[in-house]
Amino acid sequence: MTGENQVATLTDAWDFAVELRADPATAEARGAVLAKPGFGQAFTDHMVVANWTSELGWHGAKVTGYAPLKVSPAAAVLHYAQEIFEGLKAYRHEDGSVWAFRPEVNAGRFKRSAERLALPVVPEEAFLGALRALVTVDEVWVPAAGTGETSLYLRPYMIATEAALSVRPAREVLFGVIASPAGAYFDTGPKPVSIWLSSTSIRATPGGTGAAKCGGNYAASLAALAEAVANGCDQVAYLDAVERRWIEESGSMNLFFVYSDGRIATPELSGSILEGVTRDSVLQMAADLGHEVEEKRISADDWRDGVRSGEITEVFASGTAAVITPIGRLAWDGGEVVIGDHSVDHGVGPVTATLRKSLLDLQHGRSPDPHNWLTRLA
Repeated sequence: MTGENQVATLTDAWDFAVELRADPATAEARGAVLAKPGFGQAFTDHMVVANWTSELGWHGAKVTGYAPLKVSPAAAVLHYAQEIFEGLKAYRHEDGSVWAFRPEVNAGRFKRSAERLALPVVPEEAFLGALRALVTVDEVWVPAAGTGETSLYLRPYMIATEAALSVRPAREVLFGVIASPAGAYFDTGPKPVSIWLSSTSIRATPGGTGAAKCGGNYAASLAALAEAVANGCDQVAYLDAVERRWIEESGSMNLFFVYSDGRIATPELSGSILEGVTRDSVLQMAADLGHEVEEKRISADDWRDGVRSGEITEVFASGTAAVITPIGRLAWDGGEVVIGDHSVDHGVGPVTATLRKSLLDLQHGRSPDPHNWLTRLA
């Protein structure tokens, strides 16, 4: 495919036309962003877009200037929330190369999310090609190696753009990728965060969209997040929808529990928990470090009682944005427990600290990659 109007062939790989913008950010403006990127606050000069229709399939794949999208007020995404997204990072290594962490796993989850939301599938090679095309054009936006936890956050997404108010799968769809220089997700860095155990909200139900990465799941979490903040907490932990007893996940992170005998456990996937890329990686890395790892049902009482008795010594959360974040406090309506010794290492437990360092070192190219999890983008 060499032009915007040419139909994509039925192959896994797409060719991306490149339309460089005439007014990219100045070196000074870009440098100011990279010096203090925050999270999701500024965006690179370009983006990827591709279109799909039921008649033509995928077509018009290109890298073009970052700009507002032109979408009809009747677009299905605005009325029926037919959309999905992913999140992953590109890391600069010491030799100047740029790498992504397990992007093929994101591509697989994007495919499953698309199928659940009745959207067309983006082939894995096209998904990876879109990442590579954007990073190649905007490589100067990837933070330098050795600048802490900085990276280039990549956000692939898909939205239903057909202007139609019929309740059915849309016949016109847009796939895109945008990029944003990123620092640490939490302002506290690796210091422990507080979690509010919600008794009034649930994140997802069996048979629902909890295992898909779609915006509706996150919109439904915002009221509970506001409740958490009002109670002095940083994030929310949800219980299952049936018994309101079993821990599922946080609003944007999977949860892990470290036991006094060295075991590490995480709530088992139930169809209503997002299958996190970092979650899966932590399970493997923990096993590599000699820990017995378990995926099992963990109740709110197990969490509270385990901390009080000393059986649970550390709790942490995992996610692409949050990496591995220690949890130092669980609060709920009527009580709280403090986790770990906050007088030592700022309350970051040794297992959490070791896993966090191991993951960051691998992602940034400072340690070997025994599972071939890194894919070069530029």
